Amino acid sequence: MLINSSKRKIDYYLFIPSILLGLFSLLTLSSFGEIETRFIKQSVWMIFGIITFIAIHYVDLSFIKNRKFTLTLYVACIIVLALLFITGHISKGAQSWIKLGMLSIQPTDPAKLALIIILAKYFSKRHMEIGAFKHVFVSGIYAFILFILILFQPDFGSSLTILAIWGGIVFVSGISKKHLLVLFSISLIVMGLAWSFLFKEYQKDRILNFVQPMRDIRGSGYNQYQAVIAVGSGELLGKGVGYGTQSRLKFLPEYQTDFIYAAHAEEWGFVGSVLVILLYLFILLRLIYLSSISNNNFDTLFIVGTMSFLAVHIIVNVGMNIGAMPVTGIPLPFMSYGGSHLIIEFITLGIVSNIIGQKKIFKAKSSDDFFEKYL
Repeated sequence: MLINSSKRKIDYYLFIPSILLGLFSLLTLSSFGEIETRFIKQSVWMIFGIITFIAIHYVDLSFIKNRKFTLTLYVACIIVLALLFITGHISKGAQSWIKLGMLSIQPTDPAKLALIIILAKYFSKRHMEIGAFKHVFVSGIYAFILFILILFQPDFGSSLTILAIWGGIVFVSGISKKHLLVLFSISLIVMGLAWSFLFKEYQKDRILNFVQPMRDIRGSGYNQYQAVIAVGSGELLGKGVGYGTQSRLKFLPEYQTDFIYAAHAEEWGFVGSVLVILLYLFILLRLIYLSSISNNNFDTLFIVGTMSFLAVHIIVNVGMNIGAMPVTGIPLPFMSYGGSHLIIEFITLGIVSNIIGQKKIFKAKSSDDFFEKYL
């Protein structure tokens, strides 16, 4: 059901930066002679994402707080993720895709949104007893099921996002310091077991390359080494759109997905790289601010989950492009080539825009003082 549009204004502080980031992506793709393939596809996904954002903003989304809806969405994601092991399409060593004719869909992306919704619902209904450790444990089960299904595809990057979403929501939900220490200890044990029994050799190599970047630049460390070269070669103002030699000559692998930040940095230089970071920082600060002025538990937790979801993607992707983080297959929001993650990112921000359009759920403080608070 549509709502009264005169009372709902799109949050342009989220909408415009996301579009600008998408345009940077299109410029990067077009500069490598991809006009007939990736550029057109990404343009279509971009337009569809924008339309989806606007549509979701003006729709009554009260149903996402319904228990039956949240459970149905969550269970549906589990079923689809499980089916990947039977019918999933293998690409680059990971069985993470469902092929529908010419269309490929990655179910891990909607699973991240489903987790944000169900955790926001779970904690918002138990805010008076949130200090009980059992709620942290139960919420951890919700996250753990998705984590395992995604990790064994194997997709270490997306499984890391699942943990980040859960951790971010749990952290602001009111957990005690003692419980936080227990969680930290459990995390260390799980990581130790994962290193011994779950991580593939190539995943271990990526982490070891992070500790010793120059240990194998002709083998497992090649991608990251070339990314660092591309970023550095952009210098202050870049080589210009279409003149990124590392990318155009294919020295930089996966320039359109995992390493699109490096490809952008080579052509736009330090100035262009910082501009992208500032746009991301603007979005994240906006989300932090909105979560701080909401007096509705579900909405606060959903916004925090969204912030955690985007933040881990940004930090890990940019980090691995500049040699500060291990390489893992995790897209850069609104910039990496691909429709699945792009549509989910626009949907998620569209829900936030819808939420903050309900002025009555916010404290007396106006959201228009954002610039006074942070800039």
